Amino acid sequence: MAIITLNNNSLSSVTALPAGVGGKVLQVVSGKNSTETTTSSSTPQNIVSLNITPISTSNKILIICGVAGIRRDNTNGYMATQVTDGASFTEKFGHAIMYTAGTSDLRLGSANASFLHSPSTTSQKTYTLQFFNPANSGNVTIGDNNECESTLTLMEIEGWLYLIVF
Repeated sequence: MAIITLNNNSLSSVTALPAGVGGKVLQVVSGKNSTETTTSSSTPQNIVSLNITPISTSNKILIICGVAGIRRDNTNGYMATQVTDGASFTEKFGHAIMYTAGTSDLRLGSANASFLHSPSTTSQKTYTLQFFNPANSGNVTIGDNNECESTLTLMEIEGWLYLIVF
């Protein structure tokens, strides 16, 4: 446990966390989707949704996600991806995937990201991986030919405890 002591408002000693305190993976939830899905809409389309219930309000959720089998048809449309809890957390990644003014079909392997969220709750959280077409023009697709898996993994990471002694 980290111990910080203050004497006359000055820092006199700091002891680092001993091995094994904080940072442990407490639970892992994972899901995938390999279904080809197409949209021309700027309204986010769900790819994978997962629930996780943190054990402590000080714990973090490590979010690891990947959208695979990305394709755009022969228009000016382009893709954006995000992961959200539908409330206080939304992180976009891969915005403007395949953005060109060309008229050729385009394919891209995948867009991947990871985020650390501090939900500060012990209530169940639902995280959803999504994709959409901000241009509202043309079609964008994930899971090209049903041969690629988009994935979402949630890991609860134990928070760290600090003790301050005066």
